[in-house]
Amino acid sequence: MPLVDGFDDSSILSIGHLGIVAGAYDSLQIADVIDTALPKTRHHNLTHAQVLKAMVLNGLGFIERRLYLFPDFFDDIAVERLLGEGITRDHLNDDVLGRTLDAIAAYGPTELFNEIVTECLLSTDFGSHCIHVDTTNFSVTGAYEPDCDLGEITITYGHPKDGRWDLKRFVLGMAANQYGVPLFLQTFSGNESDKETILSIIQHLNENLKSDEKVYHVADSAFYTAKNLQTLGQHTFWIRRVPATINEVQNLVRTDDPFLPCTDDRYTYQEHSSEYAGVRQKWVLYRSVPMYEREEKTFEKNLTKNLDQARKSLRKLCAREFACVPDARRAAEVWLSKRPRYRFCDLDVTTITRKQEKSRGRPKNGEPVLVSYKVIAEIEDNPEVLAEERRILGRFVLATNDPTVSADELLANYKGQGAVERGFRFLKDTSFRVAEIFLKKTSRIQALAMVMVLCLFIYALTEFRLRQELARTGETVTSQTKKQTQRPTMKWVFFRFRRVREFVVVEEGKRVKRVANLNEELWKILQLLGKEYEKYYL
Repeated sequence: MPLVDGFDDSSILSIGHLGIVAGAYDSLQIADVIDTALPKTRHHNLTHAQVLKAMVLNGLGFIERRLYLFPDFFDDIAVERLLGEGITRDHLNDDVLGRTLDAIAAYGPTELFNEIVTECLLSTDFGSHCIHVDTTNFSVTGAYEPDCDLGEITITYGHPKDGRWDLKRFVLGMAANQYGVPLFLQTFSGNESDKETILSIIQHLNENLKSDEKVYHVADSAFYTAKNLQTLGQHTFWIRRVPATINEVQNLVRTDDPFLPCTDDRYTYQEHSSEYAGVRQKWVLYRSVPMYEREEKTFEKNLTKNLDQARKSLRKLCAREFACVPDARRAAEVWLSKRPRYRFCDLDVTTITRKQEKSRGRPKNGEPVLVSYKVIAEIEDNPEVLAEERRILGRFVLATNDPTVSADELLANYKGQGAVERGFRFLKDTSFRVAEIFLKKTSRIQALAMVMVLCLFIYALTEFRLRQELARTGETVTSQTKKQTQRPTMKWVFFRFRRVREFVVVEEGKRVKRVANLNEELWKILQLLGKEYEKYYL
């Protein structure tokens, strides 16, 4: 039957922002790395590089539900345009996806990601003078079959950061540069400690990532232990927040010495030196105005609640019986010493008498009795202690083993720790809930973790490049607030492309593919990103 010229209304497929994702995958030359590491050895229709590209498209699809790694996602997607001529949805079955995950697991997810990062970042110029390290954990469902020869982790119970004590989990450790681009990943068993996992990540980073510039490893206070500091020594530069539980910090934050102003007028500082754990360090005590305001609100909010809790504890003390008055008073003094923010507004000891033998009525004259003593007390807030606690709100200590770092640089570098934390929020977003999927094998969970971080790598690097091009050319795009900006988020850019579709028209008896709903600003974004991105929308 001859084709009739006109629009084929059954041919509409979605491209959306997935052309940008496919263009980023191509421009970073990830397929070349995968083809080299995981070559096609059997007569399958798709290479592992093509399947991994499909997983990334799925992972960055933002379908507002968990990430399903199976063909349903591609039902209405322009698969041939995005993945290659002749490729259809039917090629993307569960067996194909599972086979690629197994290949990644066998090669080593960490090793494969390292190779991708090394190759992709060779052509970039932004450097990585700060590497921010952190961990999180993901809960999973189901029982997992171990692959004994793969050196895999254990899916087990651990401290849940999502509150799901009923589910087993695995730990994902990640390092990102100052722009939030992931540079390294490593998976750990669900019950691993942050103190050990972060040290392991830093040691692996030193082995795998080489840099000509001075690199600082930035982590939160969980890493700051004597063992970890001694292990790294003086030659691996680090920046840490010092735990407030250390006695030296508790004494330092109470100082009356004057503070100096930072470049950021919301902060002031004092510089000190320390030999904690036998490692020479520079400590900087900061006072943050925003932190003070937040902590003061919480402090005032909790005053009444804490006083009620203390009074409840005091009632238990008052219910106890003691053998003598000194014992009763000593118990009251011990109780108060553990709660220095309160003081007794009333304190007395009362005598309790009772018969030696249990019987009704009062003891008769001369009848032997048992005598005990109880504390009668009331408490109130101690205004002097509360005033001192208010005074030291908003203070914290940062440490580094590089004495040449200024207080301003130290603060700016540490505040970049939000980069890796934003990455974890990205991975745990409700539109990207990878961890809820059940993959049957622990090794596949580890491989999927690599895919998760690869999605973040592509997302963050594309966002960085777009912002860089906007700044270089002086161009702007419309933000969510309808204002012009040079720093759009990629998620907003992806949203702007949501209506882009592929359709087919018949012209002179031939089927021709066309793209609809691309306006001037969307084309500007594609042109800024480059030809590898444009080709998916032509």
